[in-house]
Amino acid sequence: MPDVELTYCVVNTSQRELLLHGLDAIVADRATVPFATETLVLDNGSRDGSASAARAHPAVDEVIALDERRGKAFNDSELLRRASGRYALLLNEDSELLPGATAALYKALEDNPGAACAGAQLLRPDGTAQACAWRFPTPLTALAGALFLHRLFTVQSGGSHTREVDWCQSAALLVRCEAAALVDYLDPDFFVYSDEVDFARRLRDAGWRSLYVPSAVAVHHEQLSTAAVSERRIVELSRNRDRYMRKHHSAVAARVVRWLTAWTYALRALVALVLPGHVGGRDANRYWRHVTATLRPDHGEGLREAADEYNLLHHA
Repeated sequence: MPDVELTYCVVNTSQRELLLHGLDAIVADRATVPFATETLVLDNGSRDGSASAARAHPAVDEVIALDERRGKAFNDSELLRRASGRYALLLNEDSELLPGATAALYKALEDNPGAACAGAQLLRPDGTAQACAWRFPTPLTALAGALFLHRLFTVQSGGSHTREVDWCQSAALLVRCEAAALVDYLDPDFFVYSDEVDFARRLRDAGWRSLYVPSAVAVHHEQLSTAAVSERRIVELSRNRDRYMRKHHSAVAARVVRWLTAWTYALRALVALVLPGHVGGRDANRYWRHVTATLRPDHGEGLREAADEYNLLHHA
């Protein structure tokens, strides 16, 4: 077997059907590239038969089945360490590559040896484009959000040509393994959310760049969640936004971002009260929960605590 050039790296957390759908897409897409590939699946402590289903799938070369649920940064790092290829394509279980995506991402990094990451254009299941590349968070980007100028000044996933950006979402992100190793992979302190932002920032600090590649397309099937899971996600999102600001900026900058972000969510909550159904389907209570979680990022239980509870339950 020729040397592996690219490794597909899929993390799955109890989403068997989405995982199988994504693996089917890998089979179709890997047939469009002229080099050897492999597929690794890391099953994150699932109890729905995901690991067995992945082992039986023709796309999969190896399954890493964890006994305990771990964070996304930890899991992506584990896959990057195990990848045999020069490149590793990080995928969620709910990511569906469209034919030609791998080839476009690969060409972007081959043509730009100073780039460490290349992110695909993500589509919602209805085919509409999803914002998937942004400027690094700063007080200025938070101010842009507070003035409702976020899409103009912060979102960078626009246009039809490959371009340099600050960071891309890791739902479909091709990574140069050499560069990832040089910065010691993703920081596990970010259980989930802001993990890829911190990763891209450390790569930038080390002299590497990130690219957005609109000719590479993947459908992002963001699964629906219960109210309890949504609450945990809000807490985790807020705490890791704050963690990033304190790590890469300062306590003062983190405080400014907290207040500006809370103001933005408070205005959305007010609009949701006055015009229900006209703010993306989110109700005022959920926006207000973002306000309180943003102002007090060290309070509440997030997805990290949910994983701890899950692990205790299944090891009792």
